Amino acid sequence: YAQLLRPPVHRPPPQMRRKAPPGASSTATDQIPNAMASEAAVDTPPPKAANVAVAKTAADAATSQSFRLFLLVLMVLQNSATVLVGRYTRASVSPEDSYVVNHLIVICEAAKFFLSCLLEYNATSGQLYKSMKENIFDRPVDALKIIIPSLLYLVQNSLLYVALSNLSAPLFQVTYQAKLLTTAVVSTIMLNRRYSFKQWICLSLLGVGVAIVVLGESGSKDKDAKAESAESKTDETADASDAEESAGDGKQNLFVGLVAVSIACLSSALAGVYFEKVLKKPTNEGGAARAPVSLWMRNIQMAFFSVCIGFIQYMGLKGDDAKKPFMHGFTAWVYVLVSLQAGGGLLVAAVIKYADNVLKGMATGVSVVFGSICAVFLFGTELSGQFFTGAALVLGSVYFFSNELPCKSAKTLETDKATEMKPLVLPK
Repeated sequence: YAQLLRPPVHRPPPQMRRKAPPGASSTATDQIPNAMASEAAVDTPPPKAANVAVAKTAADAATSQSFRLFLLVLMVLQNSATVLVGRYTRASVSPEDSYVVNHLIVICEAAKFFLSCLLEYNATSGQLYKSMKENIFDRPVDALKIIIPSLLYLVQNSLLYVALSNLSAPLFQVTYQAKLLTTAVVSTIMLNRRYSFKQWICLSLLGVGVAIVVLGESGSKDKDAKAESAESKTDETADASDAEESAGDGKQNLFVGLVAVSIACLSSALAGVYFEKVLKKPTNEGGAARAPVSLWMRNIQMAFFSVCIGFIQYMGLKGDDAKKPFMHGFTAWVYVLVSLQAGGGLLVAAVIKYADNVLKGMATGVSVVFGSICAVFLFGTELSGQFFTGAALVLGSVYFFSNELPCKSAKTLETDKATEMKPLVLPK
């Protein structure tokens, strides 16, 4: 007890302490610092382990960037194939034998629902019912979140028809490209994402380039159609058609068309960014955060609501489309289109989760250029100088959006590193 009550003795560190002569035994107090030093030596990782950790982090970052680039390339190919196959299915048959677009949408969403169920079944090792019970039946409020983007897409599609009815085709194509800038603005508000001044310029030029490409393609189609109609029309028929066109133009309302296309762009941006936020952000359950719901389960929920909305629209069909039976005109190529659309819906969700909506929009812009080039070989479409101008703007904007300008100074490079967006292609 007397030893325990003694005040602690401040001993010098082991380096300044005299070495004990051979044969002398050290006290327990002398052994404590040595034991602590040996434990610290054991806990401190060797320099090689730190280097391995840094190399592993860099490798993971490179893999992530490569995976994002792979998804975006797949999206470009899928969008281009969908446009080409869709154009062929509509142009290769007469209007009487053509399918109804609403029927196609319902079948595509049903196929997406089935594929999502298979993927969720595989991801949960056969526990699909348990996953649906935990994420849908036990948490209906969380599942109902997905009805918001579904309704926003419905509003977008409805307003696009209003815009097309009140705007000329060139004006509609130009104004509708504002959806990419709108998506970037909504991303900065809802996701706290930041873009540099250079990236804003690239987004603007990308929209202009896509509009130029689309206008060049539609202009060549109009010239061909007018040339064919001029050969078959008499003077009286031409005068009557001109009168009808002027009367139709008089019914258009420019203000209504611009408001419709603006709200459609905003609805598209809100739906995409909201879905991205739901996919990436953790959910709260009783004040405690839980892991985000899986990508395939979110697709199950969204496909279910889309099928319900599609059936509601089907009940309201009018005119010739209402007279056609369900799945009328579904040929083998239409089923190929269904596969592309269903797979594309899952691919878009993956791009939103592992990349973002802005990069998805850029991939869509590149697909417009790629699809037009493929149309030259498949449908004999002629490309004008206007197309090459727009294509140069699109490809240049996509490249410089995620890569530095060659004339940038070191100070500007340090400023741009604060932005959140990362380059798609890592420097070699």
